Amino acid sequence: MSFIAQLAGKECLVVGAGVTGQAVAKVLLNFGAKVVFFDEKVKQLQSQIISSIDSLPSTIEMAIVSPGWRKDHPVVKKMIDSGISVKSELDLAWLIKKEIAPNQKWVGLTGTNGKTTTIQMVQSIFDAAGMKALACGNLGEPVISAVCRTPALEILALELSSFQIDWSELPEYESIAILNIAEDHIDWHGSFENYAKAKLKLLSQSKQSFINKSDPFLANRQMNQSGVIWFSLDTPAPGEIGLVEELIVDRAFSPAKVQAGEIAEVVDVKPTVPHNILNAMAAASLALSLKISYSDIKAGLKSFSTDHHRMEIISNFNQITWIDDSKATNPHAASAAIMANLNVIWIAGGLAKGASMDELVKRCAPRIKAAILIGKDRDLIKESLSKFAPDTPTYLIDLTESKEKMLVEVVKLAANLAKAGDTVLLAPACASMDQFSSYAERGELFADAVKELNSGVLK
Repeated sequence: MSFIAQLAGKECLVVGAGVTGQAVAKVLLNFGAKVVFFDEKVKQLQSQIISSIDSLPSTIEMAIVSPGWRKDHPVVKKMIDSGISVKSELDLAWLIKKEIAPNQKWVGLTGTNGKTTTIQMVQSIFDAAGMKALACGNLGEPVISAVCRTPALEILALELSSFQIDWSELPEYESIAILNIAEDHIDWHGSFENYAKAKLKLLSQSKQSFINKSDPFLANRQMNQSGVIWFSLDTPAPGEIGLVEELIVDRAFSPAKVQAGEIAEVVDVKPTVPHNILNAMAAASLALSLKISYSDIKAGLKSFSTDHHRMEIISNFNQITWIDDSKATNPHAASAAIMANLNVIWIAGGLAKGASMDELVKRCAPRIKAAILIGKDRDLIKESLSKFAPDTPTYLIDLTESKEKMLVEVVKLAANLAKAGDTVLLAPACASMDQFSSYAERGELFADAVKELNSGVLK
């Protein structure tokens, strides 16, 4: 009996009632399964939602776990210890795909930073090439929903978090790309080694892998898997993708891997900063593995523009540039943002998620003119500044009346510190949930305060 046929009448527990969990439940119900949710964060109990492990039905036959749930969570452990089949959304999607869309190809992308920008570049390339393909996963539509689209899509490009990779065992990717690996989500994985292991797991699940040679951690790894192709900001050796003067060039797929094929010009990529050029190379690599032409890749990169809150220039006023990079939620992302500018008034702080700030400060100290710190883990950043940039003026701003007024105070202070030629950069190096609903809200309130300052409302 096929896997889908076995779902009819099966008692299923969906762990997590968020976007992914809801999508999983919809598909299971469509195939005739019976579904209940487990989610402790649901305040208003409904008949199909359970928030106490003691209330779990004893009839559960299969559990599908949403990505952010830890494997040592009591409800997950109970399912495993009871011998119940526990699957991730990705594994469920792969099993269903094999039956309803057997010819559909998957490519995957991961990294500590740049995943969303890069997977959106991939979608832009798909659009330029006129392909029936979709970027999904950690960004946008859940994979389980994309798999069940009618008619079936030819290709799915998956943005993959470390949680998703750690939870999944079954997918087989045509190709994958790894952008970078740096400290993040240590609180979830328990150690940097476990976090890195989750990311690198993709190497064993793909036919071909594209790895960023410009990333210090990845460059120092011994990649034993066959099919590894490097990309970097250097001149590419045969079999690599890299830069030649102002061109992104291919020596991996071009004839005999000796001639360099021109993928795009550096100026086709906006913003034209080093880490975004690497994002474009990763997107181009995945596209090349799918036999998409140079011209379509160039067109897709040229027409792409980044999301809000990712190196977004809010204002150029009195020769001071104000940039919202609220999506820089870990030290690696903040470091890239700081290093893309020269004289920086740095606004940072929030939830550090177990990451150290030492490497960020050591690398970026010459660029940081002053630091304005907010949020729960701001003292962690302050300590690193004291150790590695002791002469850098550092200011702490408290949340007293409201988060809106706090950011107004931050912007006022930054305006007093900045001179012509400086950049005021919101690159928090931390998550936002201690003081804001999301990184987007943090960026929007920052942008609002900057616009009020420039219009003369703030004095």
